[in-house]
Amino acid sequence: MGRGARSGPDGLVVVDKPPGWTSHDVVAKCRKLLGTRRVGHSGTLDPDATGVLLVGVGRVTRLLRFLTALPKSYTCEIVLGVETSTLDASGEVTATHAMAVTPDDVRVAAEALTGEILQVPPMVSAVQVGGRRLHELAREGREVERAPRPVTVWRFEVTPTGDPLVYQASVTCSSGTYVRSLAADLGAALGGGAHLRHLRRTAIGSFTEAEAWPVEQVGPEVLLAPAAALRDYPQVRVDERVAAEVGVGKVLDRSRLGVGEGEGPWAVLDAGGALLAVYELHRAGTVKPAVVVAPAGRGSSGGRAQG
Repeated sequence: MGRGARSGPDGLVVVDKPPGWTSHDVVAKCRKLLGTRRVGHSGTLDPDATGVLLVGVGRVTRLLRFLTALPKSYTCEIVLGVETSTLDASGEVTATHAMAVTPDDVRVAAEALTGEILQVPPMVSAVQVGGRRLHELAREGREVERAPRPVTVWRFEVTPTGDPLVYQASVTCSSGTYVRSLAADLGAALGGGAHLRHLRRTAIGSFTEAEAWPVEQVGPEVLLAPAAALRDYPQVRVDERVAAEVGVGKVLDRSRLGVGEGEGPWAVLDAGGALLAVYELHRAGTVKPAVVVAPAGRGSSGGRAQG
């Protein structure tokens, strides 16, 4: 396996997080299995939730913010008529409602919650208000006013089940969207309340549950190469001379990097396909490095060959 400037594996692994594990638990287990402390994750999942968790290893930990920005897809069940303190099944029941709705009612209400919407983050979220995380305040029994934030919901499909107050839901949304808030907002729009259960993340960008590994099977041999970690972004290959400039973090003309169009960011690869850096727009027709992950001339694309 290739090595970066520091020893240890580099790459990305798509983990299928089991129920009952925190995202930090997954990272801690991967550190033991991979023999390195340089492990992080993108896109926290609650302990009760399952599904796709992207775990970066080595130099890929520096790329996780680009993965966090990718769209996310989920499935869950929405239980109408019952509100909880956490907006999901782990919380205490705070209100019940006698609700009589039709599948068409639910579908129309879900459609109204798609597109660019404003969403109030739940008190159990990690959003900070006044320098404190909301979930910390919630544990103290406090509830504070939260400003709504813009999010995008591209898909919110609801399907009836055998229970007239339980609907299966599929959601594709922007980073920062809380599916539990969507469930609660759906219940409110229908004249009552709701909470979600059985939340599962099925995809982050192009990384799907079909390629996710059980955490106990994580090892160096299942790591995707650093270049593959950025497969959802435009990629550009450069020759040896430009690679040398990229390796020292030089600001370049767009034409020099070969990115005449687009807004980036761009994954910059050497001639062999190894990731060198991530570049973004700068000013006056130039681009600058957001992250430089490998010195010029030192390709280190550990794991399965990609990109």
